Amino acid sequence: MNTKVESLIADYQTCTDQNEQAKIISILADLGDDLALDLLVDVVGVEIANHCQGNVRRVAARGLEKMVISTTDSEKRQRGIDKLSWALSNAEDWALRYAAAVSLGAVATVEINTILYQAMMQESDRVVKERIQMILNNCLIV
Repeated sequence: MNTKVESLIADYQTCTDQNEQAKIISILADLGDDLALDLLVDVVGVEIANHCQGNVRRVAARGLEKMVISTTDSEKRQRGIDKLSWALSNAEDWALRYAAAVSLGAVATVEINTILYQAMMQESDRVVKERIQMILNNCLIV
């Protein structure tokens, strides 16, 4: 067990300052330890109207990208992809959908191209839709 990661997870859970929470999530993502993946998945899934909490969710979505790319555990990888896909298709926060699209685009698989295309077809926000289109246009996987 990585005590540094465990300590950061505990700090996140007791922290009430959302800027600090975002920093902790960012550090955990940079560390890339699989222990933090569950927390990032949970944070992306939290539905809170507070704009600052939305920032924490967006940081977690971007962090999931790093975790999905770096993990060797296929189950954890799929959990991250599933949560990003959920955020892209279901989150009310357009910026979270945008962050999820960018994160999924960085993972770049045929499966993700399909997810992105389906999300683009249902997306109502022009900025998110254009970003998904840009990702798909630049993607080498067909």
